[in-house]
Amino acid sequence: MATETIPQIGTPRRPLGRWLLTGAVLTWFAFLILVPTLALLRAALARGFGPFAEALASPDAQRAFVLTLWITLLATVVNTVFGLALAIVLVRQKFWGKTLVDGLVDLPFAVSPIIAGLMLVILYGPKGWLGTWLERAGLHVVYSWPGMLLATTFVTLPFVVREVVPVLREFGVDQEEVAYTLGAGRWRTFWRVTLPSIRWGLAYGVTLTVARALGEFGALLVVSGNILGRTQTATLYIHDGIESFNTEGAYAASLLLAGASFVLLIGMETLRKRVEAHERANG
Repeated sequence: MATETIPQIGTPRRPLGRWLLTGAVLTWFAFLILVPTLALLRAALARGFGPFAEALASPDAQRAFVLTLWITLLATVVNTVFGLALAIVLVRQKFWGKTLVDGLVDLPFAVSPIIAGLMLVILYGPKGWLGTWLERAGLHVVYSWPGMLLATTFVTLPFVVREVVPVLREFGVDQEEVAYTLGAGRWRTFWRVTLPSIRWGLAYGVTLTVARALGEFGALLVVSGNILGRTQTATLYIHDGIESFNTEGAYAASLLLAGASFVLLIGMETLRKRVEAHERANG
């Protein structure tokens, strides 16, 4: 009697090509991200935690970080509100020039931040198109915090829009129309139906906006004047530290900014997974 061969069930072996691809990708990632990060960590803590903390506690560093936090907060609020509104308009409304507006949203990605800062100087500078009138009225934009806020808002504009638009398109309008049919107004529909459906896209957009605003340098260098104690942000403080050979302060500030961005991104991803797992568990 013939003996039947029972197939063995086990973990399938990965082809050599997949292992090579995985190794190549991880090596590339480590070379570009992990190794420079570890090098920065080693340089910042080369003399121990005491000098690291002392460098961050200096008055110039504290003023630079406070200004950075305020500009980041204001730019994030502005781009969250108007970015969300722009995303809704691009997806839900039809108007002349929509394709042009949709394309120009990505302009801050395509244009160097230094060029963006120069555009703001041409427009709002003391001899700019609008700056001349504003200066006469006693309103200083360039070389002051309003210009820095405009520059940061400009370079971070696309993030909320580009994260929310695809989510809105996938969500569609069916649930919103059902809410209208049941008597819900526009605002109630937005808060109860639309916003919950796009919350993770919006959250990622806000997170990327914060991370990008914290690290902005080029546009701020042009519009701020880099005045110590007045218009010097954390990135400009790092730049001056390198130029003046105060590498200890520059390394410490760099590590703090990089760590803040890392915590934001990883924290958002972890929170999303936990909330989604909780929702699946509760049906």
